[in-house]
Amino acid sequence: MIKSITNLFFPRACSGCNSFLLKNEIVICTECRHEIPLTNHHKIQNNEAFSKFYGRIPIEFASALMYFHKKGIVQEMIHKLKYKGHQEIGEAIGSWYGEELKSDEKIKDIDIIIPVPLHKKRLKERGYNQVTAFGEALSESLKIKYDDSVLIRNVYSKSQISKSILGRSEVVESIFGVNFNETHHNKHFLLIDDVITTGSTLEACSRELLKIPGARLSIVCMAMTQ
Repeated sequence: MIKSITNLFFPRACSGCNSFLLKNEIVICTECRHEIPLTNHHKIQNNEAFSKFYGRIPIEFASALMYFHKKGIVQEMIHKLKYKGHQEIGEAIGSWYGEELKSDEKIKDIDIIIPVPLHKKRLKERGYNQVTAFGEALSESLKIKYDDSVLIRNVYSKSQISKSILGRSEVVESIFGVNFNETHHNKHFLLIDDVITTGSTLEACSRELLKIPGARLSIVCMAMTQ
C-alpha cells in the first residue's frame, strides 16, 4: 500500500527510456528490455569476450550480458548506474545474469566473486563502487561468496585510466594490488566489472589475482563494447 502511494506521487522511471514503469516492471520497461542487445556469450564456447583475453591471460571463461553501443539503452543504463547513483540498475542486471548463468557448468566451481576495485579516494567521491550491487546480486543468484577486499587499487585517476597508460603493461601492473592469505589458495575467482572495452583494466586485475598460488580465473561483466 505504502509502495503504491509512493509510486503515485513519485512514479518510477525506466532506466533506458525514462518512461514511467508499470506496476510489474523493474528498473527497465518491457519495451526497452526487448530492445537490449544481448550477447548470449554464456551459450558460446569461444565467444568474443573470451577471445578478447586469449593469449593475454589464462582464463577459464569470459562473458558479458549485453552489448554497449554509444547512445544506446545500455549506455544510458550504465551511465545512470555509474554516475547518478542508480545502484538498483546493477542489482537488476546481476539478478538477470545470475539466472542465466546458474545452470552453466563453467560457473559451478567458482569459489569467490571479486569486483574491479575503485581507489579509496574515488570511492569516497562517488560513495559506492558501481559494480557492487551487480556482484552482490550475482552472489545471491549463484550462491557464491562476494569479496571486495582481495583486489586493491593503488593509483587514483580521473574517471578512467589513460588508454595510453593502459597500453603499457609495466605501468598497469602497479595500478592494482592483491591482498590474500592461504584461504585464497587454489580457488577459482570470478572477476567482475561493468563494461569490457580494451580489456586492459581486467587484464591488469587478472594478473594480480593470478599471483595467488593455484588461482584460476573467469570474467563476467554487465556489458561489452561492440
